[in-house]
Amino acid sequence: MRKSIMTIWIAALVLAFVLSGCAPQTLPPQEEGTVAAVTTGIASVNKHGSVILDVTPQEMTALGYEPADLVQVELGATSLTLPIGTAYSDVDSGDGLVYFKIKTTGESQVVLALNMGDFVSTYGIAETETVDQDPGYAVRWAQGYSASTPVRISMAQKQGYAQGYQLHRLGKARTNDPADYPDLDYREYANFREVLSGGMGAGALYRSSSPVNPALGRNEQADRALGECGVAVVLNMADSESVLSAYPGYDDTRYALCDVLALDMGMDFATDDFRAKWATALRYMATHEGPYLLHCKEGKDRTGFGIGVLSSLMGATTDEIVADYMLTYYNYYGIGTDSEQYLAIAQSNLLHSLARSYGVPSMQGQDLPALATAYIRTLGLTDEEIAALKANLSRDYVPSAE
Repeated sequence: MRKSIMTIWIAALVLAFVLSGCAPQTLPPQEEGTVAAVTTGIASVNKHGSVILDVTPQEMTALGYEPADLVQVELGATSLTLPIGTAYSDVDSGDGLVYFKIKTTGESQVVLALNMGDFVSTYGIAETETVDQDPGYAVRWAQGYSASTPVRISMAQKQGYAQGYQLHRLGKARTNDPADYPDLDYREYANFREVLSGGMGAGALYRSSSPVNPALGRNEQADRALGECGVAVVLNMADSESVLSAYPGYDDTRYALCDVLALDMGMDFATDDFRAKWATALRYMATHEGPYLLHCKEGKDRTGFGIGVLSSLMGATTDEIVADYMLTYYNYYGIGTDSEQYLAIAQSNLLHSLARSYGVPSMQGQDLPALATAYIRTLGLTDEEIAALKANLSRDYVPSAE
């Protein structure tokens, strides 16, 4: 079986360290028969509340740390046992990990993160606040913490997360080259599709990766698709207005001709900031006719949650919501319905997030329209606004095929 690009790249780096005979200069040497503890610093905190450390995955790998290890992380008074992973989705929604963020270009990072959450606020380390000055957010440290607080990582159990890691593992590594996806058309490559579940109207709602952010190499395909589908209103969950307008060639896109609401939303669905911005998006849809496009960066996490709520509201079944959500994992990673990870991924990410937001232990056997309606009410929308939202989503924006 062909190894993933990520696996080969990590192995090559480890081999390079071994052959060169040198250990990372910033870290203590590995003790015989043990994995040495790593003491490092905080490089930055990103807008999603994840902590980027002053150490690289390559340095930690050379010392004996690898994905599926359980490690003890000590950051000031905070002490956590976390697994090492290479994707946010290597743990359940709301759980933490030490993320080896391996980049094929540029500097790779070690990140303390939460899948679908804000690491620093969850553990009482800091809060991120939106500000007008660059980079658009500020970090407010809790008492006893600062940007100079050291971080110590030590081995808790070698491969102690092996079973959970394999359960969450994705298929092939995602790349940004269309040639690596010969079985996908340009819309599938862009993760662009119409949402058809429940009582959704024809051509009413679409989801996608970003049609303007070039980071994934899919923006041109997504922009072409939204133009062909006549999208009128775009709900951008990822970007602020300043970031959005600064993308190269933005003014020349079909996207720029749409009515765009830049929401700049975080990854934690439970925060007041996320809930307030999500309420703004839903009210916007209730007062503006479609067709609508909902997207973030990949069109996976924030978009997946948003589409899950809207599909629930419109009467979709749990199976329909899962089937639509998991198309993203097929488009990016080749994970189909025959994969052992198919249901595990859906359960640990989307279904877990929806159940948590709806206040129920499980999504199975639930009255989803009632749950979604009750949840949207908690955001502050009135029954009249919810009715208007449903009316706009149930409308046919394209002629019936019959």
